[in-house]
Amino acid sequence: MMDSVLYIVVPCYNEEEVLPETAKRLTAKLGSLRAAGVVSPESRIVFVDDGSKDRTWELISGLHAEDPVICGVKLTRNRGHQYALLAGLMTVRTMADAVISMDADLQDDINAVDAMLVKFGEGCDIVYGVRARREKDSLFKRATAEGFYKLMALFGAEVIFNHADYRLMSRRALDHLAEFGEYNLFLRGIVPMIGLRTDTVAYDRGERFAGESKYPLKKMLAFAWEGITSLSASPLRAISVLGSAVFTGCFLAVIVLLLCRISGSSVSGLAIAATALGALGGLQLLATGIVGQYVGKAYLETKHRPRFLVGETLFGGDGEAN
Repeated sequence: MMDSVLYIVVPCYNEEEVLPETAKRLTAKLGSLRAAGVVSPESRIVFVDDGSKDRTWELISGLHAEDPVICGVKLTRNRGHQYALLAGLMTVRTMADAVISMDADLQDDINAVDAMLVKFGEGCDIVYGVRARREKDSLFKRATAEGFYKLMALFGAEVIFNHADYRLMSRRALDHLAEFGEYNLFLRGIVPMIGLRTDTVAYDRGERFAGESKYPLKKMLAFAWEGITSLSASPLRAISVLGSAVFTGCFLAVIVLLLCRISGSSVSGLAIAATALGALGGLQLLATGIVGQYVGKAYLETKHRPRFLVGETLFGGDGEAN
């Protein structure tokens, strides 16, 4: 175990406010692990700059020049959290025996790293960090978060409950991950597909140290939809069920209206037509929209475009960009 090389991969987007403190805490944690002989002296921290518009890369470069334990990967442009994370994982997978990914905002408990390494030493290839509780979340945040996981499960997507992207992966697990070539990326659903031996570590999630969340409600909803449509075809099957239900409802409504008219009640033919056409028209628009989402995803997959492009890297002790 003490010979295992650990890399900690941290995606960053406009994180200049929190980056110095994040680097300080992670360096201290990694230093204590190295001093105790838990991990190899060759272990490193890698910040992945996802095309930030602030001084994030400048700070990463400065931190690397001061301490080569801190390394950097700079993407050519902003690609999003999942792609930045994948870029970091794929860049270091041949350098490390195990890689731990976490966000830069210091909400993930750094001390959970110790328990993850214990599980890794026991033979686990993937160790998920899961939130022990959500008491600090607002009622709305708690409801939407739990609803997200339940919705994913409903549509047949295998995700780990209360797990974000705080996890340990062995080199073997990363080699398997590299075989997943889809353009539409949702790592929280892809990693469980790998299989291998897994376990979980519970931790308490803290408040963001500084700056603003990069995932407001609008982005969270888009992220959830991305996950569902990337991992499951259930929404397409749901259209058939919904179509049958709406057709049956419209058919029954038309019969009721016709019976009312036959019995002498004042029901216009326009009401009958409007009921049927309105329901069917709405269903058609919904179906077209969902199918369009899948067609668009399939279109992007056929192009085989690179999921990310690395512009610069900072590794080694020379402090120079590669």
